[in-house]
Amino acid sequence: MIEAVMLWNEPNNKSHWDIELDPEWRRFAKMVKLAADAIAAENDALLRVLGGMSPIDAGWIKRMEEFGVLEKLDAVAVHGFPLDWNNWTIGEWPARLSEIQRVTNLPVWVSEVGISTFGAEEVQEFGLRRTAELLIGRAPRIHWYSLYDLPAAWPATTRHREADGSSYYRHFHMGLLREDGTPKRALQHFSEFTPELGICQWFHFEDHRLEQAVDWLRKLGVKYLRTGLSWADSFRPHAEAWFDRQMAALEEFDVTITYCFTPEHRGIAPHHSSPPLVNEEFAQFCARMTRRYAPNDSRAVASAVVSGSASDVR
Repeated sequence: MIEAVMLWNEPNNKSHWDIELDPEWRRFAKMVKLAADAIAAENDALLRVLGGMSPIDAGWIKRMEEFGVLEKLDAVAVHGFPLDWNNWTIGEWPARLSEIQRVTNLPVWVSEVGISTFGAEEVQEFGLRRTAELLIGRAPRIHWYSLYDLPAAWPATTRHREADGSSYYRHFHMGLLREDGTPKRALQHFSEFTPELGICQWFHFEDHRLEQAVDWLRKLGVKYLRTGLSWADSFRPHAEAWFDRQMAALEEFDVTITYCFTPEHRGIAPHHSSPPLVNEEFAQFCARMTRRYAPNDSRAVASAVVSGSASDVR
């Protein structure tokens, strides 16, 4: 079932939100408030979560509060990759969470945390154990990124790509499984930390890995899954058929669905990170997806999730 919807992905990161077009995030704030209201009109028990921030930035959260965004939401989220992209050490995780917890009363989720095998699989193996030790019990939701490596033939969803050098290529080595589905060293340990550790796995349009991914999630004892429904993909031929297939396959998990990615023809600029030309159109997409996949009569565990006590609630 869908337990939560997340509004955008890393909106304070220039790879996922065009800060040059919206330097103060005013357009973003308006878009999120409209979308949150549209989702609540469809299902007011569904948790609404602010897209995970990267970098972790208390000042950005304060800005969202000033714009009235947080009053529309049930949780905020952070992303952290201290062994790959962040300028802080893995041992700082508790302090980084506290930085956000001090400036908001909303629960703080970790909606992406992971370690690449770009340099060595042993780094990910160590990082998984240390991450679990530092985060379990400190956040009501933790989503490990990710189950699969990104196939080398697919582009990573980030704006600057190869211009970012090795930072870009690390995107392709974040999985517990290689591109061909064979396990890495860390996979053998992951079930030690489920269900407290969930997984974030993005599925591309008509992703051939969907059914195999579900099998692995079951084997690993995963309960909490984060994935996405792309506004941009919704304009592809047969989009609804793919969305239906994806959501049906994931029904047994407690899913956080991320709504994001601007269609090229609906943005101020023609790329996925552009603010929309018309904010209401993104809100309409969010409402339509919520109505289709998380209607009001779906089972809700909102109060337990907000309090962080929903491990076995039904």
